[in-house]
Amino acid sequence: MHHLNNITFSNYSSPHYTGPAVRMGAGAQSFEVLQAARERGLRVVGGFCPTVGLAGGWLQGAGHGPLGSAYGLGADNALEFEVVTVDGRHLKATPTENGDLYWALSGGGPGNYAIVLSTTLKAHPDGPVAGSQWVMPNTHNDAFWTVIETWLKHLLVYDRIPRLSVNSGFNQNMFILNYATYPDASAEELLAVFLPFFEEIKDLPLEFTVNDTKVHPSYEEHFNYFTQFPYDTHNTNGGRLIPRPLVQDNLPALLSTLRGIVTNTTAGVGLIAGNYTYANTGAKPGSNAVLPAWRDSLVSINILVEMDGDAAWTVARDDLAQMNVWQGQLRALTPGGGTYMNEATFDDPRWKEDYFGENYARLLAIKHKYDPDHMLWGNAAVGSDEVWALADDGRLCANVEA
Repeated sequence: MHHLNNITFSNYSSPHYTGPAVRMGAGAQSFEVLQAARERGLRVVGGFCPTVGLAGGWLQGAGHGPLGSAYGLGADNALEFEVVTVDGRHLKATPTENGDLYWALSGGGPGNYAIVLSTTLKAHPDGPVAGSQWVMPNTHNDAFWTVIETWLKHLLVYDRIPRLSVNSGFNQNMFILNYATYPDASAEELLAVFLPFFEEIKDLPLEFTVNDTKVHPSYEEHFNYFTQFPYDTHNTNGGRLIPRPLVQDNLPALLSTLRGIVTNTTAGVGLIAGNYTYANTGAKPGSNAVLPAWRDSLVSINILVEMDGDAAWTVARDDLAQMNVWQGQLRALTPGGGTYMNEATFDDPRWKEDYFGENYARLLAIKHKYDPDHMLWGNAAVGSDEVWALADDGRLCANVEA
C-alpha cells in the first residue's frame, strides 16, 4: 500500500467546503503528508505517530491527533474518497455523491465497505506552533498521585482553550507530558496556560527532569521535534473515551480505577485531550459516522502494555484478557460511552456498542449494500460476526452459529 503514496494539493470547491485541500494515496504516511503541506505553507491533520496511514484506518476509525482541537478529527476533515467496490466499480464518495458510502468511510471503521485508493482532506494555513514537554519521576508516591489528580482537574480548563491539545500520560514510575500543541500561539502564551498547574503542585516533593517549551515556525517542525524517530510502539492496547461529567463529578472513582491499572503492573495510561465537540470542530451532527461519544469526551484514555516480542502467544492472550478487564472497569464508570476503535482490543466482547454505538444499524445496512457477500472482513468490524469467524488456530472460517 505504501506505493499508493501520491500527494497533490488543490483549491477545492464544493457546496460543503471551499479552500485548500490535499489528495493522498491510501499508502501515504503522516510524516510525508505533513512535509508536503509545510512546503506549501499549509498544515494537515494527522495522528500522533509519524507513520500513521492517514487515508486508511486512522481516518476511517475517526482519527485523533495534535491538531484536533483546532480542526477536528480526521473524519471531520474528509472531503472525498476514491474507492473500488468489491464488485469492481470505481467510485467517488462525497457528501453529495454516494453519500452513504462517504458517511460510512468517515469514521465508521476501516477496510470494510470498499477499497480506498485515495482520500482528499481539508488543508489549513500554516504558522507558528507552541509546544511543551516534561517528565516527572515518581519519587514520592502520595505526592505523585496528587499531581495526577491535579492534572486531571486542569484538563477541564485546557478543554476550553481554543486550539490547545494535550498528550500526556503516566505509569507507576513517572508522569509525562509527551507534548502539548498550541497552534498560532507563543511560548509565553503556552506557559501562561500551565502556570496555574505549576503553582498548585510547586510545594510537593517532586521535580521535573525535563521541562521544555518551544515555538516552531510550522506545524511539521513542531511535530518532528516532539515525535522524533524511532517512535516506539506497544504490543497490547486498550482504552476508553472519558466524558467531561465524570472528571467534574466523580474524579475519585476515575482516579482509583487508573491507579489500580498501573500499580504493580507494566501498564501505562495515556491521557489524550482534545476538544472534538460539534461546536468546536464545526462538524454537524450526523455528517459522518464518528462514534458520538467522541463529541462528549474530555480525554481519550489509552492503556498500553509492553511485552517481549518473543514471548509465547499465551502471554499476549493473558495481556489481552487483562486489558478487557480494565476496559470493563472504565466502561462501568462511563455508561453509554465508547472507545476509540484504533486504540482498542480486537476481542472486546461489547465492540458494537463501544466502537460504533448508535451508528451500528445504519453502518450495517451500508455494509450489506456495498459488500453483501462480506468479501471485506476485520475482527470487530461492522458485520464481522455475520458470515465469518476466527477459529482457535487463527484461520477464518464460516460462522456456523450466525
